[in-house]
Amino acid sequence: MRLNEWQREVERYLLGNQSTPDAALAASLLGSAALSAEQGLAIYHNAYRARLLEALQGDYAAIHAWLGDDDFERLGRDYLDAHPSAHFSLRWLGANLAGFIEQHLVAEQAAPLAELARLEWAFTLAFDAHDAELLRAEHLAHLAAQDWPLLRVALQPSVQWLTLQHNSLELWRALKHEQAFPGSHALEHAETCLIWREQLVTRYRSLDPAQAQALQAMACEGLNFAELCDSLQELGEQAPVQAARWLHQWLSDGLLVKAT
Repeated sequence: MRLNEWQREVERYLLGNQSTPDAALAASLLGSAALSAEQGLAIYHNAYRARLLEALQGDYAAIHAWLGDDDFERLGRDYLDAHPSAHFSLRWLGANLAGFIEQHLVAEQAAPLAELARLEWAFTLAFDAHDAELLRAEHLAHLAAQDWPLLRVALQPSVQWLTLQHNSLELWRALKHEQAFPGSHALEHAETCLIWREQLVTRYRSLDPAQAQALQAMACEGLNFAELCDSLQELGEQAPVQAARWLHQWLSDGLLVKAT
């Protein structure tokens, strides 16, 4: 057996769900008086799988708290069978868990669990996003009056935008604050949740529908400040005031960068 063939065989064995190696792989290794080749491979296989499950549990602590040890392990093992580790870093191991839950469980079970998984993954993405020079209120303090109408902004790289249909934030907060885990239920109205990183601290905030629509329009769809005010014409003379208040809040939160 060539070296690259042997390496692929070891990889196939480690990524498989059976700890018993085939005869060819076992025969390629020498055991010892205390430990046979088959036993050594099985230990390695089980330890590797355990480390993958540990990494998943670290990324999805709320899912683990909801399901408990046994059900989480079963879900994790099924997930690893469907999505073996394909990256040198464990950072990306759980990237497909939410989608897998939707396919793996019946819809009634999958919907709230997958949403919670997306919420937890959003915190991971926000924390790992690259840095950017944030736009702050002091940067606009000396903006000339004639330049305000054309002001454009964008979301900074760490911002994750989720629309929640269930009380996923309540479930996540219960774990964060070591409180009793509440039951899952659908929300009467969908909730917009932003997650972002400020320096080394991950933050989150819910937005009411009007503010979410305004932030989407200006920071994602490219409206300038004047166009945002025009979109709030139902507020009459208060439209610029409300737009300015929201803009100040977004700047204070550290959500924005200059539009390119």
